[in-house]
Amino acid sequence: MARRPLPRILSTGSAQIARSRELARTAADSATDVLHPLITLTRGLGRLAAAGRLKWAETPKDRRGPLLFLAASVVLVVALVPYGPLLAVITLMAAAAWQGRDRTPPVPEGPDESQTQRLQALYEALVPHFSTTDEDPSPLYALGGDWEKAFPAYEFDGSGRIAHLAVRYPAYFPDGEAEPRARVQHLLASKSGRGREYLFEWDEEGNELTLRVLAPLPTDIAAQRFVTAPGETVLGFTDPSHVLRTLPLTHGERQRDVPPVVWRTGVRSTEPHLLAVGQPGSGTSTLLRSLALQALQYGDVLVVDGGGTGEYACLTGRDGVLGVEVGLAGALASLEWAAHETERRLIEANRARQEGHPPPDDTRRPLWILLDRPTAFTHLAEADGHKDPQSLLQVPLRHGRAASVTVVVAEQFDHLDDLGDAVRQHTRARVVLGPASARQLEALLGAPAHTTPLDHVPPGRGYARLGTGPVHRLQVPATADPYDDATSDAHRQAVLDLLPPRTTPADGETVPAPAEAVALESS
Repeated sequence: MARRPLPRILSTGSAQIARSRELARTAADSATDVLHPLITLTRGLGRLAAAGRLKWAETPKDRRGPLLFLAASVVLVVALVPYGPLLAVITLMAAAAWQGRDRTPPVPEGPDESQTQRLQALYEALVPHFSTTDEDPSPLYALGGDWEKAFPAYEFDGSGRIAHLAVRYPAYFPDGEAEPRARVQHLLASKSGRGREYLFEWDEEGNELTLRVLAPLPTDIAAQRFVTAPGETVLGFTDPSHVLRTLPLTHGERQRDVPPVVWRTGVRSTEPHLLAVGQPGSGTSTLLRSLALQALQYGDVLVVDGGGTGEYACLTGRDGVLGVEVGLAGALASLEWAAHETERRLIEANRARQEGHPPPDDTRRPLWILLDRPTAFTHLAEADGHKDPQSLLQVPLRHGRAASVTVVVAEQFDHLDDLGDAVRQHTRARVVLGPASARQLEALLGAPAHTTPLDHVPPGRGYARLGTGPVHRLQVPATADPYDDATSDAHRQAVLDLLPPRTTPADGETVPAPAEAVALESS
């Protein structure tokens, strides 16, 4: 079926509007140039009048009469002198022109001496990388060459360090290879100033590299209810230039819009499972707590804590929390039940579709399986002769998307080799938190990061990649353990407000809670 052309008003309207705006801007600039002397005189007369009013207000009342008499005498003398009024008007216009001149200091053209030395040193350092052939008759990079041709645009911050830089490079530079690009990026980051994150944008068609300094991501955003649809989970927050969506967040008494990294799960998700990796203290447990609080809004959660540090004690006995297991026996029993539950959901949903009915509600309710350091149970299972708990994850990982089952695994760098093949193959959504080298990021995310990783980062800071999408900088919202003494009161209360109420069994007995937890929640 042929597509019908758009109406002429729609196809040419934007061009006409742009042309009208350009004409209006040109007319305004021309009028400003023509009326510039009149604008200067008017501004000068206003300043002279303001100075006169100020002088009159500062004059004591007993001296205002003689002052008026003196002014009247001067006006009379000027009126009686030949050509006096004309000379007075010329003097007044000259004074107004002098007072109405533009007093803003002129912007210095070009860099100062220290900035020139910095750019020249950076140019000399790039010569071995961009001057790789002796057959170039007019090389762009040469020892003692001109840096102005290589750096068409540059900006400096208040401390005198480079904030933005455009670098031209010869066409024979292998910008399609990872290693030469990494060497150039490392050099630029080292020479421009350490301790900052830089974004590198390679324009391979135009043979130009753009370096920009990135602002640090906000670390003061606490856990809260995010405005998301069912099946959407907020992993954290990123730069506004790479995400087209923002979320309204509450920060104290203020509200602001922050671009999020949204992970979509469910039946239509292309990356239904996630793997989070980091160093100890990097914030992987914080990420799992944040995901658990968001998942409890629409589904059920099963937590398996291999670390055994009590990071998820606040979830014990809550509505929607199926269990928080910290021992090997409980982990095996829970994961075995999760595997059977996944199979049951598949069978029930398939049976309903064959009969022409929608799937039952219990098969569509999301089930989240959160595992923190599951390799710790692997060593215990080998020592006791039990089954590896990771082997029970094959069914939820392989068939979890059809059964509305989501698996999230958090592990440390030192024990990545102990993860099973099923976890590696089916967790295509990846998060790396904490300090990591460029090689580690590329190996885990499957693509190099376009920013320079830092050696010292706050907890919850890292990178995220969902499937084959781009690599995003990530800052996980502060979701601290409310039962930890080191947690601030604001972050503790934010988590406690999001926790669902405690489950009341059918026989009327209440679920026991730690005395410290009861005291914290009651306060």
